[in-house]
Amino acid sequence: MSRKKKPYPILENITITDIAAEGKSLVRINDLVVFVPFCVPGDVVDLQIKRKKHSYAEAEVVRFIKYSDKRTEPMCEHFGICGGCKWQNLPYEEQLAFKQQQVHDQLTRIGKIELPEFMPIKGSVKTSEYRNKLDFGCANKQWLTREQLQAGVPFAPGIGFHITGAFDKILPISKCWLMDDLHNQMRNSIYDYAVRNNLSFFDLRQQVGLLRDIIIRCSNSGEWMLIVQFHYDRTSEESLRQSEQQAEGLLQFIADSFPQITSLMYLDNQKCNDTIGDQDIKLFKGNDHIFLLMEDLKFKVGPKSFYQTNTEQAYHLYCVAREFAGLTGSELVYDLYTGTGTIANFVSKQAKKVIGIEYVPEAIEDAKINSQINNIDNTLFYAGDMKDILTDDFIAEHGRPDVIITDPPRAGMHPDVINVILNAHPERIVYVSCNPATQARDLQLLDASYKVTKVQPVDMFPHTPHVENVVLLEARS
Repeated sequence: MSRKKKPYPILENITITDIAAEGKSLVRINDLVVFVPFCVPGDVVDLQIKRKKHSYAEAEVVRFIKYSDKRTEPMCEHFGICGGCKWQNLPYEEQLAFKQQQVHDQLTRIGKIELPEFMPIKGSVKTSEYRNKLDFGCANKQWLTREQLQAGVPFAPGIGFHITGAFDKILPISKCWLMDDLHNQMRNSIYDYAVRNNLSFFDLRQQVGLLRDIIIRCSNSGEWMLIVQFHYDRTSEESLRQSEQQAEGLLQFIADSFPQITSLMYLDNQKCNDTIGDQDIKLFKGNDHIFLLMEDLKFKVGPKSFYQTNTEQAYHLYCVAREFAGLTGSELVYDLYTGTGTIANFVSKQAKKVIGIEYVPEAIEDAKINSQINNIDNTLFYAGDMKDILTDDFIAEHGRPDVIITDPPRAGMHPDVINVILNAHPERIVYVSCNPATQARDLQLLDASYKVTKVQPVDMFPHTPHVENVVLLEARS
């Protein structure tokens, strides 16, 4: 019989000193770095260590002795449980200061290259209702607190966000502040209808249950898209027919209740995960897309399309990228990881020609359409894995780029892609990143041939630790 592990002692009267990665705060106690969630620098607390390694530990607050002067009241009732907006208790000016420092630390410590003075971070135009897309899970079991479990509160179905460490349960959300409030009305109405009509909610462990996921998108053109992800019961023809009838009833209810929805779609996902990139998405009402507006351009966004989720701040991010590119109208530009061609089309007026490359074929089709509807005739788009498409032969066929704009996923660029960029040797590289750590790694690989001349952090996600960063690299002589 194994011996029960003795709990770690409580650390008393500890003053939180700094902000760490992933939205946590930290304090250094002798040689031990202790990470603590939902605190801000200046809080004085008693801590219970939950996990300990050689040089660091993770702890939880068991008592607040004194609240920091830097604290602010979180606007969301779900703060402290929902893992989304971990910095709502920190004033926005403080959030920006820590994000600026985060970019500086990662580029200097990981990159270990010569860097210019960083430009001050560009704060988000909006700090609430700034997102144009949210994804809500549906589960037959809601997440309960320790106190609720001890009190015997029964599990009930819910629509909301997955909680870290409880993949099969959902934290029901009554009001989320990240998107226009209409989305809350939509989500809550869908939940009420489902409960009233005895629709089953998805059980992730057993892979059964009809209502699985909801994706809501809104646009600055006034359009709304809603995608309902079902999991039909296919054990018999009768059960399948019943699933289809229940799904149609819910979709008709949504269409009747919310005429603002211009694109209502659905799918039957029989996979073990909720990703929809490989799924057949069907149209129930309206169009299979919405349009988002930027300057004098409009961009078609479908159910599988990537578009920056902070609409207004995306414009400022792309303005930085366009400014750093320094285009005069004579340049050949490569836009890597182009998505729906947003950056490619955004800079096309200042370039001779723009070539965009993206992994998702549907996104590339949208990129081509976006050029057509905006009467842009100097763009070309290619779909495929970046390391397979962007080769020395591709460069030889399409021409050596004067400028490369790259906006890779969080993992950064593949080494093969970096080698092709080095062989192509453009005059300037504009590197847009959602992960300064992998950006720093890539900058180090480019450092022998390129010098970083500008660094501009941009905050796209207020109340979270995430930050975008734009770097300009210029070829060394």
